[in-house]
Amino acid sequence: MIHLLKRFKPAITLYNLLHARQLRHNEEAYRTYGLNKHLFQSLSSKDFPDKTSRAWLDQQDSRIVLKEDARLASFPEHVQTGILGWSDQGYLIWEKFLSRETIADINEEASRIALSGKVSITHDNKYPFLNRESKKIDDITRNPELIRLLSLLLGKEVVPFQTLNFVKGSGQRAHSDSIHMTTYPLGYLIAVWIALEDVHPDSGPLCYYPGSHKLPYLLNDDFGKISTAWMTGNRSYAEYEDVIEDLIHKQKLEPAVFLPKAGDILVWHANLLHGGQPIENPDRTRKSMVVHYYAKDVIKYHELTERPSLMAGSR
Repeated sequence: MIHLLKRFKPAITLYNLLHARQLRHNEEAYRTYGLNKHLFQSLSSKDFPDKTSRAWLDQQDSRIVLKEDARLASFPEHVQTGILGWSDQGYLIWEKFLSRETIADINEEASRIALSGKVSITHDNKYPFLNRESKKIDDITRNPELIRLLSLLLGKEVVPFQTLNFVKGSGQRAHSDSIHMTTYPLGYLIAVWIALEDVHPDSGPLCYYPGSHKLPYLLNDDFGKISTAWMTGNRSYAEYEDVIEDLIHKQKLEPAVFLPKAGDILVWHANLLHGGQPIENPDRTRKSMVVHYYAKDVIKYHELTERPSLMAGSR
């Protein structure tokens, strides 16, 4: 019964009405992109007949358009290489981005909040939205150097949406973030994975598929999650993961495994396929934090649940 209620579009509208202030961020974007819907209605890719609009570095080659960009020289050399390869690879690595002291602060804050019981761990080992409970963690998401990098890659001002903190590996199957956190135009989400300790191969490290961001975006209708005027689609997330697994097999994609040192970060594209490797040693931790950012002036929603994104007010 609860599952059916969550799929009932009038119930989504009621929920949105109760969170009206957190939906105002979409108001100007709806006007900009000519979306003739109320802020409180359900929202999905069906509302956007144009499926070809993309973020700027999906339409141009970063090696060409950023090679002479004056901003490039302000980043470490290995990061410059990643920036130039963004259009081709869909990710970059920034080594030693955070200090050991900052990492210790994040881990201390995450432990404090977990012990307080204010935030519950999810089924796949995530503590969500700790940035709403800790100024120290929230400050990390707004690090000026990081914001400058992400804004360069998206060609727009970015705003943090959520954090996900891990103690153990997620074991999550391969997926694209765009099925969860979607934008119009497509591609205006970006993610940062922060190593909060040295990651061991047996701990279930993050894996990703270089270049997979160039595959077509897989949206609800593409895997049979067909909605109606009154109900959202009824196919499960596991069925989406099955389609992704089949796609990886057909495309013969090979994963890269991220084995960072504490303080290293991995930045990835909205459509880059990634997941968690199996945990070979359950006694090992894999302390880490993911931060998702939206471009500020685009339409933000969740394709899978057909709900507009709720955004907390900026500081």
